[in-house]
Amino acid sequence: MSSLSNETNPVINVEKPSTSYKKPLPNFVVGMLYLLPSILLFGIFLFYPMIRTLYLSFFLTDGQGTPITFVGFENFTYLLQSTSFHKSMKATILFVLYTVPVGVILALFLAVISNEKVRGIGVFRTLFSSTMGMSVAASSVIWMFMYNPSIGILNKVVRSFGGSEVQWLLDPTYALLAVAISTIWMNTGFAFLILLGGLQNIDEHLYENADIAGVSYWYKLRKITIPMLSPTLFFIITVSLINSFQTFGQIDILTKGGPVESTNVIVYSIYKEAFINYNIGSASAQATILFFCILVVTILQFKIGERKVHYQ
Repeated sequence: MSSLSNETNPVINVEKPSTSYKKPLPNFVVGMLYLLPSILLFGIFLFYPMIRTLYLSFFLTDGQGTPITFVGFENFTYLLQSTSFHKSMKATILFVLYTVPVGVILALFLAVISNEKVRGIGVFRTLFSSTMGMSVAASSVIWMFMYNPSIGILNKVVRSFGGSEVQWLLDPTYALLAVAISTIWMNTGFAFLILLGGLQNIDEHLYENADIAGVSYWYKLRKITIPMLSPTLFFIITVSLINSFQTFGQIDILTKGGPVESTNVIVYSIYKEAFINYNIGSASAQATILFFCILVVTILQFKIGERKVHYQ
């Protein structure tokens, strides 16, 4: 009877599930894996060139950029005593002062009038932002023809008012200002588009409440529009400052740093030292100085300007 019971009721061995499991990766490791592609790209194309430039600034180099002799801070000492470098710094500072305030104010004015709800305003928005679609080379060639002493439209306008011919790009008095005007025209489209987007994100109820209160247009502009637009303005001013310090293309096409080094901004000076004079050490020292100048200006802007930024 017992044997029959054993045959009809076999014992089934059930395996217990394994309690072992893989330990998950730490959050830091997971985050670094996600960031790895960006870290590699930044390391190859940004951090390595930056460190290499700083390294070469302490050396005399041959024409291929190979370090020959360690000279310490002599490249920097030579630059600080160089009249040509002083002219480059002066031209760069003047160029920034010419382009950034006027460019931002012009873009803000165009954005404010383009934000009005009137018929056909889309045509003007397209026109104001059209400079974004043109390269620096194409824009510079257009302005080169406009500045031409013989066939340029600007001199024709001057002569129509009884003035004399102006050598816009050959006179040290006007050359830097002429390049600055063309740069403002080139950069206005981008700044205009960003500011217009910021204006359209402002809550309409603020203006409705102001209309109910019966305040004027200028009061709304000062107390509503500008404060609400301040984060976008802060961004545009920061980007415009950095771009002005790094201007190169229009200088190379319009003036080649002349006349008499009046438009020889520091980026063009770096280009000439590195690829025309083959003095890589001096060019690296200038690039290092430019980097720290931009860094200081940006830090000061964040310290001072961000206090007046109003976040919604």
